[in-house]
Amino acid sequence: MALDSINISRDLPLGKLQEEVHEWISKHGVRYFNELTNMAQLSEEVGEVARIIARRYGEQSEKESDKNKDLGEELSDVLFVLLCLANQTGINLQEAFDRKMKIKQDRDHKRHHGNEKLK
Repeated sequence: MALDSINISRDLPLGKLQEEVHEWISKHGVRYFNELTNMAQLSEEVGEVARIIARRYGEQSEKESDKNKDLGEELSDVLFVLLCLANQTGINLQEAFDRKMKIKQDRDHKRHHGNEKLK
């Protein structure tokens, strides 16, 4: 699916999202959960995404009670907790992401284009 066909605001870098989460925590969440609690929460949220993907797109059957689960909402839960972890550990996620994309671009371009399994 082309990025242009997805409704994404390119004006919201990860840094702005980190600020938004921090503001929400300050106003509504009292404080961040500790890092270990947030790591456990992240694992739980990823599990919920995995359940939807496995049943909706994989070979497992989807229970009637799972058919109304919103994948976007669950992915947003993952992103929220990930942003919390970045904030509380002092990570500028935009800078880290930009560095990683440069590494992947330099490392993977020829490797993926040369992969017969992807053709």
